[in-house]
Amino acid sequence: MRTALLLGTLALGLSACSVTVRPNLGLQGSGSNLITSLRPDRGEGSTYAVGESVRFVVSTRAAGYVTLIALQGSEASTIVRNVYVPAGTTVFPRAQDGVTYNVSTPRGLQRVRAIFTRVRPTSDLVLRGTYDEGRWNATSTAYLQPYAVQDRDVQETYLYIR
Repeated sequence: MRTALLLGTLALGLSACSVTVRPNLGLQGSGSNLITSLRPDRGEGSTYAVGESVRFVVSTRAAGYVTLIALQGSEASTIVRNVYVPAGTTVFPRAQDGVTYNVSTPRGLQRVRAIFTRVRPTSDLVLRGTYDEGRWNATSTAYLQPYAVQDRDVQETYLYIR
């Protein structure tokens, strides 16, 4: 009887709990830690309604060049290409860019990846169209391949669109 009462109490207690599982979306960077932070302006995992503006906060240990790419559903796009940033924190879009980033459909998870190089990239990373996880990762890796490990870094963040 005592065991049944204990199990019943435990079941009631656990039924009031909710478990949230966050997918592991982080990347294994170059190990150089050149990017110290990447997040949407409301914080990683935040929610935005279709049409709302979003900004991305990127902090780096050194001056260099940032490219931001996004994967939303199976659609990939380039947000920023080879933009010079000083060491410290930069918010995209920058005032001088004269644009806003407004979220759009499809609703759900959007991943944003920052690619950083200390030297000016010799090519542009332009993503348009349909990408699966493998193709998106392969494209990022191929883009970084020419640069020394200590001169490059990759970080990823995410947000939700409702």
